[in-house]
Amino acid sequence: MEGILILAHGSKRQETEKILDSLVEKVKSRTKESLVYPAFLQFSEQDLEAGIDHLVKNGAKSIKIVPMFLFDGVHVTEDIPNELKKISEKHKDIEIRMSEHLGDDDRIAEIIVDRIRSIG
Repeated sequence: MEGILILAHGSKRQETEKILDSLVEKVKSRTKESLVYPAFLQFSEQDLEAGIDHLVKNGAKSIKIVPMFLFDGVHVTEDIPNELKKISEKHKDIEIRMSEHLGDDDRIAEIIVDRIRSIG
């Protein structure tokens, strides 16, 4: 079984967890995957390791991680890969792969255009 982990930066504001939970539900609906889980890099007990542990406990044999970051800064290029190395040692029998960050994607430009239009 495949697990999907959607990884956001995290915030001290609790509302961010509700937003990510909503996005997880939308991803589940669009992918028809049932094992989709949210995690945060910082400011939450629901961190990267806890998210992977949750997916493994629920039957994931492989995990795809999608980092919800616009830029490939230190979190994407160093922090997440370094943490994944440590976590992979704990789950040697689980294949863990990470997608590219969100980055320069035309679909994000469309969202920005929609927001501009909504201002009036």
